[in-house]
Amino acid sequence: MIGKLQLGNLKWLHIPYPNNENIEFLRENYDFHPLDLEDCQSKVQRPKIDIYDDYRFLILHFPYFDKAMKFVKTKEVKIFWGEHYIITLGSHWVIRSLFDKTQKEADIDIDELPNTSDVLLYSILDNLMKESFKLMKLIEDNLDHISSEMFDHKAEKTIERISVTRKNLILLNTAFKPQLRLFQKVESGVIRGFTPDMEDYWGNNLDSYQKMWDMIEDYQELIQGFSLTFDSLQANRTNEIMKVLTTISTILLPLTFITGLYGMNINLPLQQYTEDFTAFLIVSGIMLAIVISLLVYFKKRKWI
Repeated sequence: MIGKLQLGNLKWLHIPYPNNENIEFLRENYDFHPLDLEDCQSKVQRPKIDIYDDYRFLILHFPYFDKAMKFVKTKEVKIFWGEHYIITLGSHWVIRSLFDKTQKEADIDIDELPNTSDVLLYSILDNLMKESFKLMKLIEDNLDHISSEMFDHKAEKTIERISVTRKNLILLNTAFKPQLRLFQKVESGVIRGFTPDMEDYWGNNLDSYQKMWDMIEDYQELIQGFSLTFDSLQANRTNEIMKVLTTISTILLPLTFITGLYGMNINLPLQQYTEDFTAFLIVSGIMLAIVISLLVYFKKRKWI
């Protein structure tokens, strides 16, 4: 199904799920390059912008959070950008919501709505970026959770959070990096639109995108720092555990030797006191003295 919206001389078509019939409609009504139409049916494409005399073709990726999988994913947005039309393809809910909102407002006061393709494209990109900022806030909150959990004894949960956040940031880096250059080219005028005096608008898009890119880089450094800190904490906790176990083993070693020695079927000192508890008390006293001596020695060496 193709959504159609007329805003004065400007036409906006929205195709949420492009199929063969939709592509054939575009082929018959617009002079688009066959490779662009082919890209519209492909689900996985690199971000890019193709420039032609009478239109531009954009493929952009915008992230969203998959609540079921707890991972960040991206949705492709494909846009044909002509002088008097914008054609959006893709199921991103932000575009669908903006399309429905604009359609309702068109019946009220069309003068306040976009009247050029450049302004409409700016509005679409601005709304997509605002949605992306919500995702960045989610990641920031997750980093705060990691920071507060690191010093608790919740190793498994913290490791999972660090791994998921690191994977999400890698995906965001992969999606945002090539697109940053595209926005820089549009803002600098290397890629021109169809409406004059749009530099401030494209500059605003670039500022928003640059801010998100800076946040991604900052978060990557932060998660790397958290990972190193967490590894150090875990190593320290492991060392503390090993120190306690080693202390216990060292103390038990002479005690085990004594009990093993007196368990042998040979003549040993103190065996003449078999009819009372004298031998038991003497051996127990020796063992207790060994334990106390070792503890005092370990304490003096600051091993415990």
